[in-house]
Amino acid sequence: MTARTTRLDAGVRSALRAVSAAAKEGLGDPGLAELVQIRASQLNHCAFCLDLHLALARKGGAVRETQLDLLDAWEEAGDDVFDARERAALALTEAVTVLTEGFVPDEVYERAAGHFDAARLAHLVALITAVNGWNRLMVARRIPPGSTEW
Repeated sequence: MTARTTRLDAGVRSALRAVSAAAKEGLGDPGLAELVQIRASQLNHCAFCLDLHLALARKGGAVRETQLDLLDAWEEAGDDVFDARERAALALTEAVTVLTEGFVPDEVYERAAGHFDAARLAHLVALITAVNGWNRLMVARRIPPGSTEW
């Protein structure tokens, strides 16, 4: 597989970066933001974003290594690995990313709403939406991990 090297328009890159940055800042939890972005990237098979967000999560210990190791099986991992708030965010990430039957189930959204105030919940949904956009842009263009040509 070769990279499709058509670069993104600078305005598109800038806009997506701004949405991602605002969502992360509003969420107020850098470690959770990385977990969410990694999980969406796993579901979307985006090697570029996985490489990037795994490196960011490890930098400075933002996320525990056990969480990174077990993220793909977060539902089966114990409560000592992912707390209720993280589980709610990951469930919402999966629901928004996959959109099973075309919508996010009410119980998944309400579960997340029980752990995040309205503003943080809106930022969480925006972050999930943004990383899905990045994933689709990188996967569609087959941008490999570590590439600087995007």
